[in-house]
Amino acid sequence: MPYVVRKIPFENVQDTSGLEAAIAAGDFAADEIVALIGKVEGNGGVNDFSRVLADRVLRDFLVEHAGKTRAEALQVPIAWSGGCDGVISPHMTVFARVDGPAEPADEKRLAVGFAVSEPILPEEIGRLEMVDKVAAGVRKAMEAAGISDSSDVHFVQTKTPLLTAERIADAHSRGKTVALTDTMESMAVSNATSALGIATALGEIARPRPEQIAKDLSVYSSVASCSSGVEQVEAQIVVVGNRLGVGGRYRIGHSVMDDALDFDGIYDAIRSAGLDLPDRPRAEDLDGRVVNCFIKCEADPSGRLRDRRQVALNDSDVHHTHHTKGAVGGVAAAAIGDPAVFVSVAGLQQGPAGGGSVAAIVDLGS
Repeated sequence: MPYVVRKIPFENVQDTSGLEAAIAAGDFAADEIVALIGKVEGNGGVNDFSRVLADRVLRDFLVEHAGKTRAEALQVPIAWSGGCDGVISPHMTVFARVDGPAEPADEKRLAVGFAVSEPILPEEIGRLEMVDKVAAGVRKAMEAAGISDSSDVHFVQTKTPLLTAERIADAHSRGKTVALTDTMESMAVSNATSALGIATALGEIARPRPEQIAKDLSVYSSVASCSSGVEQVEAQIVVVGNRLGVGGRYRIGHSVMDDALDFDGIYDAIRSAGLDLPDRPRAEDLDGRVVNCFIKCEADPSGRLRDRRQVALNDSDVHHTHHTKGAVGGVAAAAIGDPAVFVSVAGLQQGPAGGGSVAAIVDLGS
């Protein structure tokens, strides 16, 4: 059974009309949706309740339109990234497994697997226990996707818990310590810990040492895209790669952006997915075949970009994540010719420092 991937815009966090239109057009059925990844317009912080609202809306949608129970709807991986800074446009990317022949059978095509980890306790965030739980979940998701070779994995999206005052108090009430008490910073640390779990599972790195988590930026995953929030207490994991025998029109590839201005990193990911491009491509060369790009980014810790001084890390009025997300969103939108692009910050250890991981899904046609 092949997969279909669709990018669907929405006008507000409760808008499901685009999703309903895709179903009415016969692109996929509601009960064929296996995962959803999207951008919502909240502040992208700990208290970004746009993620919570959008999550509830989509799970209600699955109950109503896909005939799922509430418990079954909660098992569908839905990862919302908050914050549409700059030109980034709210949208969702829907993955569905549809009826159809597994053609071409002799070429690798996109496959998706998902898993839910064991619950991640507050005292495990930023520590090896979380690395191990995420790594185990990634291996389960690979198995679900039918992917045995880690080199065929090009994108791993996780949604993990972060620390809140209540979760910190819970750990302390049980005599446990936490890795940090800054709740906003815990978002980046949770993402970094998850990324190292992904890198460990895929053999990109050896199991890290405790002191490397969220600190040693020379150690990273090139396929990790990690998000965290208050929506759940476990890791929801979506593995996207290519394999033989699944058929369909879609392939995925990946690369990295070396810095916030690295157009070539985006185009290299598109080439990796199987689209031929000229040496110096433009958005027009993509011919509408790029479904979406998924990009992680982070302000360069050196405070410089191509040897020019940057001020984002010193800005006390606007958090540096907003600066970076808006800037990279503009670069990505210009590269693919579409502001509905998935750009997410808190990208520690998800690609090189000051840059980030890039995955691209392309439609190769019939």
